[in-house]
Amino acid sequence: MNKILQNTPPIIIAHRGASGYRPEHTLAAYELAIALGADYIEPDLVSTKDGVLIARHENEISETTDVASHAEFAYRQTTKIIDGESKTGWFTEDFTLTEIKTLRAKERIPQLRSQNTTYDGLLEIPTLQEIIDLVKVKSAEINRAIGIYPETKHPTYFQSIGLALEAPLLATLTANGYQGANAPVFIQSFEVSNLQDLSTKTDLPLVQLLNDSGKPYDFVVSGCVGEARRRHRTYADLATASGLEEIAKYAQAVGVHKNLLVPRDSNGKLRRRKAACRQTSPTSLVTDAHAAGLLVHVWTFRNEDCFLPLDFQGNPQGEYELFFSLGIDGVFSDYPDTAFAVTENPRFKLGSP
Repeated sequence: MNKILQNTPPIIIAHRGASGYRPEHTLAAYELAIALGADYIEPDLVSTKDGVLIARHENEISETTDVASHAEFAYRQTTKIIDGESKTGWFTEDFTLTEIKTLRAKERIPQLRSQNTTYDGLLEIPTLQEIIDLVKVKSAEINRAIGIYPETKHPTYFQSIGLALEAPLLATLTANGYQGANAPVFIQSFEVSNLQDLSTKTDLPLVQLLNDSGKPYDFVVSGCVGEARRRHRTYADLATASGLEEIAKYAQAVGVHKNLLVPRDSNGKLRRRKAACRQTSPTSLVTDAHAAGLLVHVWTFRNEDCFLPLDFQGNPQGEYELFFSLGIDGVFSDYPDTAFAVTENPRFKLGSP
């Protein structure tokens, strides 16, 4: 089945698993996400010292593992520049997989999700292969194909230290039978160059991530004279109609920050067309992306009020309904059960209005 602009409800992408209910990027989070109705599970991928891809939101792991409590690794605490930002802690590329497996995951935002701290110290850091193994078992159990939606994290950085992510990612996917444009896989990146390179090496669907500020890091470090124009381009430039047409030359979808579709004002409220009008004012991004042949997947949907616009405090379902009504093709959600419940609404059963 062609993934482009099908007349189906938006897909549910479990953001780091069911991370509202379990510590993110753990097999427990992924397994629960599948049980709660997710169509895809999303592992962020970083590399170990010995070149094994594992699931962590960042290569600095003090916030998501118990590494700081391991006296045997105290001497490995260090400071590095990652994508132009100074970070102090422990980094996956300084540990072998065997060493990583001695660590245990912990909740990244315990002040908001204290219920998840019950699992602190119990769950391993999974490899990409272990995630794929889980997906295969669960897909067979429920007789429903579950997809994977891996993100290459900091690809320029990992390439610079001789641990490029793309080759082992493609090798692992190929070894597990993921091939062709209709495979249940999306490969995503906030950078552009690695997606352009991947487009020459695989037919698997690629996703250009677009933030609501800043620019791709490979644009920042672009040093060639002929690439001067690229250095000055931002995510906002890529989100224009012409930018989306360029993206469509190498990718099949865009993964966009919610604010690029429905901006918020300085108070955290969704912007209105007119002061006296209650209707929100979406941008043309969905229409422009679809015109270019691109799917639109939107991030990140969470239930907690601190993440919701003021318009939907206590009503995360209403936020989904608003964005679904714009004709988007998928959502990244920390709470896939909430997203699933809204997709069951007959209004969204046929997809884009």
